[in-house]
Amino acid sequence: MIPGAVKNIGVLTSGGDAQGMNAALRAVVRAGLDRGARVFAIREGYEGLIRGGDQIHPLEWSDVGGILQAGGTAIGTARSAEFRTPQGRMVAVKHLVQNNIQALVVIGGDGSLTGADTLRAEWNDALAALVAQGELTPEQAASHPHLLIVGLVGSIDNDMWGTDTTIGADSALHRIVSAVDCISSTAASHQRAFVVEVMGRNSGYLALMSALATGADWVLIPESPPDVENWEAKMCEVLSSGRKAGRRDSIVIIAEGAVDRYGHRIAASYVRQVISDHLNEEVRLTILGHVQRGGAPSAYDRLMSTLVGVAAVEEVLKAGRDSTPQLIGMDANRVTKRPLMECVKKTREVNEAIAALDFDRALDLRGKAFQEDFQTLRTLVRASPHKPSEERRRLKIAVMNASAPAPGMNTAVRAAVRLGLDRGHTMLGVHHSFQGLIHDDMREFAWMDVDHWASRGGADLGTNRKAPVGKDFYAMARTIESKGIDALLVIGGWAGYSTVLQLVKERDNYPAFNLPIICLPASINNNLPGSEWAVGSDTALNNIVDAVNKIKQSAVASRRCFVVEVMGNTCGYLTLMSMIATGAERAYLPEEGVTLNDLHRDVDLLNEGFAHGKRLGVMVRGEKAHPLYTTQFMADLFEAEGGELYEVRMSVLGHLQQGGDPSPFDRILATKFSLRCIGWLEEQALAGEAGAACVGIEGDATRISDLADALRDYDVKNQRPKKQWWMGLRDTANMLAKPGPGNQRQA
Repeated sequence: MIPGAVKNIGVLTSGGDAQGMNAALRAVVRAGLDRGARVFAIREGYEGLIRGGDQIHPLEWSDVGGILQAGGTAIGTARSAEFRTPQGRMVAVKHLVQNNIQALVVIGGDGSLTGADTLRAEWNDALAALVAQGELTPEQAASHPHLLIVGLVGSIDNDMWGTDTTIGADSALHRIVSAVDCISSTAASHQRAFVVEVMGRNSGYLALMSALATGADWVLIPESPPDVENWEAKMCEVLSSGRKAGRRDSIVIIAEGAVDRYGHRIAASYVRQVISDHLNEEVRLTILGHVQRGGAPSAYDRLMSTLVGVAAVEEVLKAGRDSTPQLIGMDANRVTKRPLMECVKKTREVNEAIAALDFDRALDLRGKAFQEDFQTLRTLVRASPHKPSEERRRLKIAVMNASAPAPGMNTAVRAAVRLGLDRGHTMLGVHHSFQGLIHDDMREFAWMDVDHWASRGGADLGTNRKAPVGKDFYAMARTIESKGIDALLVIGGWAGYSTVLQLVKERDNYPAFNLPIICLPASINNNLPGSEWAVGSDTALNNIVDAVNKIKQSAVASRRCFVVEVMGNTCGYLTLMSMIATGAERAYLPEEGVTLNDLHRDVDLLNEGFAHGKRLGVMVRGEKAHPLYTTQFMADLFEAEGGELYEVRMSVLGHLQQGGDPSPFDRILATKFSLRCIGWLEEQALAGEAGAACVGIEGDATRISDLADALRDYDVKNQRPKKQWWMGLRDTANMLAKPGPGNQRQA
């Protein structure tokens, strides 16, 4: 079979379910149909391959409408004992051939993906046996000389080597973080300790990241057991010290696969008893269990699952006869592919290393980012900072917010303060952005001053967009000199970046500005130079998705179309991403504008759809998509042209997009950025340098960029990067939103 010859694709979900599986299924089906292939659902995982019959059937475009936001898997999953046998796999081969399926997209964990590769490896032998037994004709066997395999990792554990994240992991983090936030509030009320057990098997990802995101006080993970003999006493000493320092609660998070240095499992009940005995208080145990796997997927899981689903179809359609099975994953925000069995092999090496008590190798296999996050957490959970070194120069580092508030600002401040204090520096919090420097309004932070800031929305230091002018610069310089400030961290959006540029220009006039300054991107608009992601944008996107979910429930009950306006200023990131994540029909972007022809086409699209039984429509408009074709104008136009077919409502989401507690993604990103910023500021100040920089993610790495260099790729007039990575997803968004045959169901 030559590349491009695949016409029928099978898709199955296997093993434990994970939020986002339905998004991946939807993407596989629609991408396959769009490219001229037929896509067959195989129900109940490999068990459906064994049963055959109506367990294997083609899916149409509308069959996957309305499942994007649903948890679980619409085609079911099961663990098949029979498939583990050669005889069972032979039956599976027969049913695939009888349905003329040439390629298989498997969404599952390492066991499910290994099963698919085993099926592929045994394919020819199975064909020969089936022909010999009369189960298949020689012609049928000859027309199916091989099976193409592509794997997508559906697992909340995020335990697969070769991909940054797996389908369901971000949603599981949402469940854990939400639960721990709630537990923290009741624990603080009673000055109580809680032990929280999370899933993950032999992976500590969920435990580590949830501890980092919630500000937990201790964590136990399989890859790095406590490194002291009497770890129980050490843990209780830290918890006790935290209470004495003013902390009202103690939260310990334990991975279900946690072990000690000798490989003995550490049970959550044992940890609870140890803390109770040492602290002489009642300790509560919460085992979150399957709530971590349930419910609607997060915005990120919808997006990521959609992208890998489309990429899986592209891979099988171009694969040749001798193509190696591939695993489709993510590297930061880019889709990647790697040899499937290499990824499975590396994943199992982690488990083998843990079983062999080679924890250094287990950590090494998890990657540098995992190791760095673990070391960062070990600093943040301390009850107090390390004692300052007498040989090291102590710096005064000022931290402030700037521009509009963004969820995650408090998380970034907390991380920066604690990381700075732990290195022996004095950390100053500047109130109300640059106005705090003008009016000398700031305070010195102690370690416990930022306790519980990890989960808190808003900006406790205050923030605004007001830019300094004229004599303000003199006042700022005087404050910097009088306070002896050695370095400045600005957490915020474009107003903060532009003010830093002004400070650099004023250095000849005010020598006090000759100090290292770094900007940390925090803006729901995700429009800042030097970074493909900004703190706050993920929370805003989840807020939009939650709101649109409710809107869609309202709309489908009454045959309505909603025109939803989202924020973003002149950047369409939130607009396009919310279109993909919600299944909206249309996104109006500031980068593209709006024409009368666009609106005429969309009226026809809506009218035809509702005339054929469509029950809801969602159109997402960026707040500055067009100065004249406003959200109200569009709603009025669709209402007038829709006649009796449907009603039209307008929803301007407004500042709810900026509100709420930051998402796990934003909390973790804020912490990572703060680590880089404090390290860079320290390096610059101790070397007598006075750079002006910004931190960000570019490609697959967190980088520090010179601010002037970053601006060369920035459209200052429109306040957005000249090249925006997410615009490359426009064609995918349009393809998925097409009405499809019959146009009978929601997207």
